[in-house]
Amino acid sequence: MTTLFIADLHLDPERPAITALFGRFIEEEAADADALYILGDLFEAWVGDDDPSDAGAFVADKLHALAASGVPVHFIRGNRDFLLGAGYAARCGMSLLDEPSVIDLYGTPTVILHGDLLCTDDPAYQQFRAQTRDPRWQAQFLSQPLEARLAFAAQARAASKARYGELVSAGTAEIVGDVAKNAVDALFATSGVGRMIHGHTHRPAIHDEGNGTTRIVLGDWYEQGSVLRVDPDGVELASL
Repeated sequence: MTTLFIADLHLDPERPAITALFGRFIEEEAADADALYILGDLFEAWVGDDDPSDAGAFVADKLHALAASGVPVHFIRGNRDFLLGAGYAARCGMSLLDEPSVIDLYGTPTVILHGDLLCTDDPAYQQFRAQTRDPRWQAQFLSQPLEARLAFAAQARAASKARYGELVSAGTAEIVGDVAKNAVDALFATSGVGRMIHGHTHRPAIHDEGNGTTRIVLGDWYEQGSVLRVDPDGVELASL
């Protein structure tokens, strides 16, 4: 009895070894799981469910086979794949969850989310996030030709790298790029649970947040795999 959590795979044609690692993970460990939760940024970029990438087709085939075998697959959108829609989810056989969502893990209520909502020390990003989550903005964006959407995604990635470089130069990357304590405390209070699982920050760890609350941060898949295993006896955050 094990439930698996992964996030921040950032699958991209430039890193085929990581895509292959994901495929092995799905075929081997995930095949015996009670459920699989993917907490966002499965892809480096997602410009709509008509995305023709080989990685998208590969992932859909692997996840559909896993779901068809009886392992439920759940997905929360991240900041790189917030445009992933019902069409692609159906191809994968996975359910789309709201962010945040509260689930029961072997008797322990747990709030799960991608994690960027908690990075409130970066108001510029939060403003961009609010804009791109607006259904009107998304409808307008998705109405554009595929080539234009792919160009926008490339530009957005370049801008993100440039901004990170600016934060590093200013010595504020560690603060701005991480979650804010007050945002974490607020989510614990509103959700009414004692455990939180998220990704986004690429800083895998298990944090004691005080007052009997625990926050688990998933690792990214840039250089290796990362998985959180949860069973009735506890949790294990491990590299693959």
